[in-house]
Amino acid sequence: MPTSLPRTMLKLATTGALLFGLAACGGESADTGDAAGQAAEKKITVYSGRNEALVKPLLEKFTAQSGIAVEARYASTSAMATQLLEEGEKSPADVFFAQDAGALGAVAKKGMFAPLPAAVLDKVPATYRAKSGEWVGVTARSRVLVYNPDLVPADQLPTSVFDLTAPEWKGKVGVAPTNASFQSFVTAVTVQHGEAKAKEFLAGLKANEPQIREGNGPILEEVDSGKVAVGLINHYYLGELAKERGKTPDGLAAKLHFFPDGDSGALVNVAGVGVLKKAADNPDVQAFVDYLLGAEAQKYFAEETFEYPVLADAAPPAGVPALDELKVPSVDLNDLDQLEATIALIKESGLVP
Repeated sequence: MPTSLPRTMLKLATTGALLFGLAACGGESADTGDAAGQAAEKKITVYSGRNEALVKPLLEKFTAQSGIAVEARYASTSAMATQLLEEGEKSPADVFFAQDAGALGAVAKKGMFAPLPAAVLDKVPATYRAKSGEWVGVTARSRVLVYNPDLVPADQLPTSVFDLTAPEWKGKVGVAPTNASFQSFVTAVTVQHGEAKAKEFLAGLKANEPQIREGNGPILEEVDSGKVAVGLINHYYLGELAKERGKTPDGLAAKLHFFPDGDSGALVNVAGVGVLKKAADNPDVQAFVDYLLGAEAQKYFAEETFEYPVLADAAPPAGVPALDELKVPSVDLNDLDQLEATIALIKESGLVP
């Protein structure tokens, strides 16, 4: 994995990576009834807001087991959501695998998803799925403040994300305003406290001259190296960077601060999937969604990407509090579907040109 975590790529991929299924054996062919040859013809198209380096190995596992090839098109979650909305019914996508609930809700609000089967929805707590049944969470992730204790002692950490607009944090805070997770966090502020509070926070953040980066990965790396004091990211980036460097999270200089008492900065969001209406009855698509919510995939997310599994019996990632121990804000993930309005607020603040 490169030093700048590839999850942060925002450039829209123009071509998909086709992951081939089981190859036909020897001289056998599909037209002679060869099962592998038939399986190789099976294919689904996934629009992925999840980074290729992180999820491609899992998609390959799915293909190897099922014989269903996955044509995956990668870009940022907001870019993929925008493309889906522009394509409408003509979209070749069967599944949208998004980084956050806000983008899933924005697409669902346009009537593009089909309701998922009850057997799928019932695997996941109601907190982490759409009330309409049109999308379901696959993993959970907490917003945190990453900090370098050499620059900010633990006893000087803010108790609220809103404290970061105070003068003592001027020039010290890393943010990624074009990242979907930051955008959903801002939406959560609007939902929890109102638009005026969100505008006030964004204006204060901008006035405090934050260190603006394209994604969470660069923020973490600069905090770890001591170039930036603190940054707003998702919790799992610390585990990913440690793994990349052959260390445990404790071996990094950077540490995680979970905002207490239900603060907006402690939002727990989900990565999840929605199935396009045209693919609602496609058994290969159903198999893919079932796989993501199966034991193997949930273990993969906990151990390889350090996200929280959403299945009750799945083991959590190492080195972080259990999901049910987090003090999260009282925000319904179904209310994070104001993607366009939030992006407008962020642009208005000047954080994004």
